[in-house]
Amino acid sequence: MGRAVPAVTRALDILELFLDSAPLSAADIIERLSLPRTTVHELLATLTDRSYLVPVPGQPTRYVLGLRLFQLGSIVADQLDLAHEARREAEVVAARCDETVQVAILDGTDVVYIAKADSTHPVRLVSAVGRRLPAHCTGLGKVLLSGLSAEALDARYPRDRELAGMTPRSITSPARLREHLAEVRERGIAYDDCESNEAVHCVAAPVYDHTGAMAAAMSISVPSLRWSDDRRREWGGLVREGAALLSRRLGYLASSS
Repeated sequence: MGRAVPAVTRALDILELFLDSAPLSAADIIERLSLPRTTVHELLATLTDRSYLVPVPGQPTRYVLGLRLFQLGSIVADQLDLAHEARREAEVVAARCDETVQVAILDGTDVVYIAKADSTHPVRLVSAVGRRLPAHCTGLGKVLLSGLSAEALDARYPRDRELAGMTPRSITSPARLREHLAEVRERGIAYDDCESNEAVHCVAAPVYDHTGAMAAAMSISVPSLRWSDDRRREWGGLVREGAALLSRRLGYLASSS
């Protein structure tokens, strides 16, 4: 690799300050980056001239990100392929746990599987990309439902209508579903304890896109014969990690707070 160009590095350092704060003045940038005043003013002039930064209306000494960055970001967003990125990350997670890893999106009251990576164990979950299951019966679906507003949830699941179950352990009460989703929201993770398949446990975590919206969910599915409290904790941490890495692939920047 070639040598990094100091001026370019400093310009990028300035732009990246705006990920956490905006607007910023030249004095703010000088203080945070410990750069010479003249250097900062020259870089600000260049970035402003190229529309990477723009002065705040009525506050010409303060800056915000400009339209050029939005244009570049939109191109990157268009190039991201959720199914492709999901498959890549699912394979990484599956290689670490040797269990079936799936990624799904929400479609009405169903989850649709868009990517999967199989376990090498002879006893494993058998599934297929494109398969649909009732969202309220799956860990993936419960994660995705937890991201909906109360109004959107009511539209999908009227409060006076019982839900169809897939196993005796499925949630069928609308009130219990809402209580359970509140728990999922608080934990940031969901479990399917034999609710969609009497012989399989799943743990799932949310995946976010570049806008900060929940775009998908990732799960690890484990046959009951290999499930335990230790696995519940271990695979819970792993699926969180995998979902976070997939979110980063989709352009999501988690809050630093």
